[in-house]
Amino acid sequence: MQSGSWTCEKRSNLKDESIPIESEGVPESGSAVLSIAVLGALGDLSTKLIFPALFNLYRQGFLQSSEVYIFGYGKDDVSDKEFRDHIYKYLIPDKAPSSEPPTADESKFLQLVKYIYGSNDEEKGFWLLDKVIAEHEVSKNRVGGSSRRLFYLALPPSVYPSACKMIRHYCMNKSNHGGWTRIVVEKPFGRDLDSSEKLSAQIGELFDESQIYRIDHFLGKELVQNLLVLRFANRFFLPLWNRDNIDNVQIVFREDFGIEGRGAYFDENGIIRDVIQNHLMQIFCLVAMEEPVSLNPEHVRDKKVKVLQAVLPIEDKDVVLGQYKGYTDELTVPDQSNTPTFASMILRIHNERWEGVPFILKAGKGLNSSKAEIRIQFKDVPSDIYKSSKVGRNEFVIRLQPSESIYMKLTVKQPGLEISTMQSELNLTFAERYQGVVIPDAYERLILDIIRGDQQHFVRTDELKAAWEIFTPLLHRIDNGKMKPILYEYGSRGPKEADELLEKAGYVQTHGYVWIPPSF
Repeated sequence: MQSGSWTCEKRSNLKDESIPIESEGVPESGSAVLSIAVLGALGDLSTKLIFPALFNLYRQGFLQSSEVYIFGYGKDDVSDKEFRDHIYKYLIPDKAPSSEPPTADESKFLQLVKYIYGSNDEEKGFWLLDKVIAEHEVSKNRVGGSSRRLFYLALPPSVYPSACKMIRHYCMNKSNHGGWTRIVVEKPFGRDLDSSEKLSAQIGELFDESQIYRIDHFLGKELVQNLLVLRFANRFFLPLWNRDNIDNVQIVFREDFGIEGRGAYFDENGIIRDVIQNHLMQIFCLVAMEEPVSLNPEHVRDKKVKVLQAVLPIEDKDVVLGQYKGYTDELTVPDQSNTPTFASMILRIHNERWEGVPFILKAGKGLNSSKAEIRIQFKDVPSDIYKSSKVGRNEFVIRLQPSESIYMKLTVKQPGLEISTMQSELNLTFAERYQGVVIPDAYERLILDIIRGDQQHFVRTDELKAAWEIFTPLLHRIDNGKMKPILYEYGSRGPKEADELLEKAGYVQTHGYVWIPPSF
């Protein structure tokens, strides 16, 4: 910790009108100094995801050492060297521990990192953070340059209001030459509609919507970002993407492991709050939304909100909840916990494009595989002279993780003298097609979007409200014990009732067909 006396004038009104909220859209320039402050800098999110993402942006040339400085802010009193040594171990994910000295790139990056000790709700630490950021801006800035300040809140949501007050009061951009201040907040954004609205109001009193970036890392994944391109840049999808041709849509997130020591967090939230209400609903929006007027972030987000507002209330008969056996044996999980580790549900959209098409959202832990995918199943072929429905329906599948792929299941003639049909696929496996191309991490993309001021892949306040309006009644019924999860075996497909729900929704299972990613 840096030594030195601390003096500061206290003010009762933290939204001091003498500190203007700057407008966005200030042109980026080579003379714009960038300061990135990561709050909660010693936590797992920061050390394992945010700092590696910043390092990758640096070594790819997106962060210029002549303009950027990175500040770790936390409540542990460690030196700059101790902090740099700590994050060095994680700069390259999956890198084996080594006693080797840092590479040239790693060394240069680490020299751009400084640690500030302070609490998330006390003036002293934020006064000091502002002081060292200002010193950096003065030392780096050229005449006429602007200053950019990015605050990443890698903190529990309960701390957001107090940390935002401190930032708003002490750490705003003060450049006379333009620039901006932006804050980044992570999910969960509340527990239900009321808590989300309260949190949004508290932050909204301090910052404009244009300054707030609610990050959902699923929106940074390669194939999630491909969705709008696939839908609106390919002629043959445009006439098919509707209720006349599509029978049902599945959006699936599966993990073959349990809560892994996150008992207190997970039991407070459950699989719906942790995965479905945010990650899967973001994908749902991109699959179901209408075409925006342009790629302007507000045009895209307007269409996402519109489709959320068309979702009908979720009925209990369209929901299956599960809890893997042994969940209540986990540390910090109550013996009588009603928290679901698995949920499958049907969403229905009341609009012209999707009326009658069930969207099945399914997520679970402790299952027999790990994957995230979108599976769009088309209706049977009318007047099916080849009886192709016996071998399965056409499907369009987007595998988000692992083995990022896009493939179409279709009926073809079996090789040979007989006229018989089978299912095969047209396949685009990214690792095979784009050999040597490194797919960026989701956090890299999203942090770069924040620096550029592109909010397309971030959650807007009204979008957040619309999503919570869909799920809050269901979550309250679960929280009040009116709906109970079904026990299922760890390492299984989940409750058998989930497969029955899938069948009820109209999904036709293809028996005997297994998609195998190409080997190369």
